[in-house]
Amino acid sequence: MTIQNTNIIRSLLNRNNSRIIIAVFFFFIFNIGYSQTNKEKLQKDKQKLEQEISYTNKLLNETKKDTKFSLSQLIILNTKITQRQELISLINYEIDSINVLIKQKSDSIAVLNATLKTLKDNYAKMICFAYKNRSSYDRMMFIFSASDFNQAYLRLLYLQQYSEFRKKQAEKITQTQQQINLKLSNLELKKAEMKVLLKAQEKEKKSLSVEIAEKNNKIKELKVKEKELVNTIKEKEKAAKKMQSMIEALIAEEIKKSTNKSGKVKSNTGMPLTPTEMKLSADFSENKGKLPWPTDNGVITTTFGEHPHPIFSEVKVKNNGIDISTNTGANARAIFNGVVKGIISIPGSNNKAIIIRHGDYLSVYNNISSVYVKVGETVKTKQNIGLIDTDGSKTELELQIWYGTTLQNPADWITK
Repeated sequence: MTIQNTNIIRSLLNRNNSRIIIAVFFFFIFNIGYSQTNKEKLQKDKQKLEQEISYTNKLLNETKKDTKFSLSQLIILNTKITQRQELISLINYEIDSINVLIKQKSDSIAVLNATLKTLKDNYAKMICFAYKNRSSYDRMMFIFSASDFNQAYLRLLYLQQYSEFRKKQAEKITQTQQQINLKLSNLELKKAEMKVLLKAQEKEKKSLSVEIAEKNNKIKELKVKEKELVNTIKEKEKAAKKMQSMIEALIAEEIKKSTNKSGKVKSNTGMPLTPTEMKLSADFSENKGKLPWPTDNGVITTTFGEHPHPIFSEVKVKNNGIDISTNTGANARAIFNGVVKGIISIPGSNNKAIIIRHGDYLSVYNNISSVYVKVGETVKTKQNIGLIDTDGSKTELELQIWYGTTLQNPADWITK
């Protein structure tokens, strides 16, 4: 045995092991980070969508009590289809994520197997080397053939370290085998999870296909009433314009009443505000995206802005707010602290709209059959302010948010 040979063996073993251990380390770190950051969020999003679909289905069943298929049924059905598509997209994303993890775990197992093979090969070489030099006479000769005492001491130290190194190599083999077994077990769990997801995906796709077919059939039914529906759209547009004029007039009146009052400062919207009103306005603004819904339960069935009509694509429908469908007997509630500034009768109906001011901001609650508050009353966040009207089997609230005379998209303000 020569020191040169043993040093070569040690150098080779350390270099190979270091490279493999570094590669395995990065595999582990990437897998842990990827899994923890995505899975929890995906599960929450899926659970929320499943709850929304369940609630939307309940609303759809309520509207079906009316034997005549109506536009409101189609809108709710459209919402349900959109929710189902989002759920399928989330499932697809989760399937893709698990595929990535399966690939990573498979690669990691391959790296560990390569590590195990290297460790076993190196260990076999050490055993073979130890067998050839097993005689205590050879070991003694290796020590006593040293040129001086220092070299003899170093050789003795080396033999001790070599024995310890061989022991550690045996431990590494055992640990690596355990890691492989654990990875294989995790891989099987991921594959089982994948099977469950593929079944869920198939189920949702079948449900979506049925809902789309139902929607197409109902559109054909409603197109027969084209003239009646177009007239209804025009009437709603007229009512929306009248309401917008009334709200703008109310804001103008608020500015006029407050302009000459002392202790008020004109804000960016032109509305004079007291320090308290300025703070209220700032608080409202800071809560963008976190404001509570104006109903205990509900789904957004019509979005903000201009978009094609659900049946007549050539007809554009403009919505100054969002429409929220909810269950029969539901109350509208204030989305933030404020003061009731107006109760408007809606043109062409017996319903009313409640306007609450929050400094520079106003929230409008449209389609109220019974009002619980009065003008000048201070209201608190989530306070019930009126009963939402039920037309036939449809219960729907329109929410508008204004910044001075500028319309806002309420979906950006309420909590997701």
